Amino acid sequence: MSGGALAGLDERQLEAVTTLRGPVVVLAGAGTGKTRVITHRIAHGVDTGAYSPGRVMAVTFTAKAAGEMRGRLHALGVEGVSARTFHAAALAQLNFFWPTLAGDRPPTIVDNKVRLLAHAADSIGMDLDVATLRDVASGIEWRKVTMRTIDEYAAARAGGVGHLDVSRVADLQRAYEKLKDERRQLDFEDVLLACAGMLEAEPTVVGAVREQYRHFTVDEFQDVSPVQHRLLELWLGDRRDVCVVGDASQTIYSFAGADARFLLDFERRHEGARVVRLETNYRSDASILAVANELMRGRPGALHLEAAGDVEPGPTPTVTGYQDDGGEARGTAAAISARIAAGVDPRRIAVLYRSHAQSVEIARALADAGIAATVLGGKRYFDLPEVRQAIMALRGASVAPTESGLVDVVRDVLRSLGLTDEPPEAGGALRDAWEARAALLRLAEEAPAGTSLRAFTDDLLARAKAHHEPGLRTVTLSTLHAAKGLEWDHVHLIGFAEGLLPIGYATTFEQVDEERRLAYVGITRAARTLELSWSRGARDRRPSRFLQEIGSRSLREARATASTAGASRRGGSPTRTPTRGSAAR
Repeated sequence: MSGGALAGLDERQLEAVTTLRGPVVVLAGAGTGKTRVITHRIAHGVDTGAYSPGRVMAVTFTAKAAGEMRGRLHALGVEGVSARTFHAAALAQLNFFWPTLAGDRPPTIVDNKVRLLAHAADSIGMDLDVATLRDVASGIEWRKVTMRTIDEYAAARAGGVGHLDVSRVADLQRAYEKLKDERRQLDFEDVLLACAGMLEAEPTVVGAVREQYRHFTVDEFQDVSPVQHRLLELWLGDRRDVCVVGDASQTIYSFAGADARFLLDFERRHEGARVVRLETNYRSDASILAVANELMRGRPGALHLEAAGDVEPGPTPTVTGYQDDGGEARGTAAAISARIAAGVDPRRIAVLYRSHAQSVEIARALADAGIAATVLGGKRYFDLPEVRQAIMALRGASVAPTESGLVDVVRDVLRSLGLTDEPPEAGGALRDAWEARAALLRLAEEAPAGTSLRAFTDDLLARAKAHHEPGLRTVTLSTLHAAKGLEWDHVHLIGFAEGLLPIGYATTFEQVDEERRLAYVGITRAARTLELSWSRGARDRRPSRFLQEIGSRSLREARATASTAGASRRGGSPTRTPTRGSAAR
């Protein structure tokens, strides 16, 4: 298995994988294979006897990423590694030790912070709308992950929330904490704080945890918050066997408490730390990487990405300006339609934007063009009513004996529910339902030979539980935040204008720099082609300052004919895009 763990790695990846004793910091740029490095490093450690699987904790930030890590380790023949999110690891420790320490069952977890806040507001005579409650909830989350008291929060956030001054916000937070304690509940952030408090206060507990886990790996270390960093320190104690992996240029959650300084200062905090830089990008064309490098030039911790191999650069990324948002949406839809007509799989195309509100125009334009689209972060696939209905029907059919093969049975059941051989011509709900059912048929077609219908439906239920969703043959629409960690061959990044990217409320240097990193994340999602666009809109927007910073060396103006086809129907004609030194200033 050692050969398998080390096979196919480049020189820098090999260095990271074979450096089995910490402290190690892997600075991994976009598309450089960081998940491969993490899992192969653990596998190599287990194979050589340096690690015992049950004593390894691999921490990441989403349940999906943790599941992918477990899957890759399984493929490498490694079982028993604890691959979890910070919250899942902390909750498991609380649930294990709480009954012994407190002589009672652990507190329950708040399932809806906004609802509980509404009850707390009622208790002190406040009548607040949902938007205000959500903003207060975000403030509570930020306060806790940055390890501040309510008074410290009030001092740091002097502006208040909406029409509430900061003293009233503090009163509401106190009422929320009081109600939560009365109900014996913990919220999501309390789990981390309570686990850290338990480890600090109980020597026997921290001793047991440190005895259990000897080797730590932390992915996406640029997104670590102060409370997560404190928890990691408590898990480690005075030991040094920790490997952290991250990219400061992809820090896009500072507003939620993430602090890239933990990554940037790791070498200083950990004497003798080994630093490995991964800068060979295996995802994107060299022309796309040139844009990414220009955008991040000179920023703290920025890596210089280089394309793998000696392949000639592909088409230079384009930038197109439009008179209005509708014209931009139709121009983008026309470009996507032409690409699909040329044989590109819709699953390899994405439209990215800064905020959810921008999805409305592009979704309408794609539907008008007969192109099916899926909004990332929308309803989960296995929660779609047509999918739930289909699984129930398939489960029912699995009871009756049949001589037909799996694919034929699944096709017959889905046809009875409305699946046709060809998709509906128009976009919208009918097309979305067709795509959802067609994805189930593709899963049946991809199942191993001899799979029974019962085994197939068992697998569907397991997939639903693990959020392992099939890829729909649709164009993806996504915010830049939701797109992080994903990739597509062809990316359209719309709304590249002042007020949208950077967003209007980003006024400080730090806030604008976070917007820059968001743009960088969007750009580095693209593998083959990248098309940027902006529109003047009703407020006479200007092109984003980031376009000027990237400059004309890495971008070209899209040919008018490439975008007029989609814009001319309703008058959204393209405009020339300023380059360095012009009106983009």
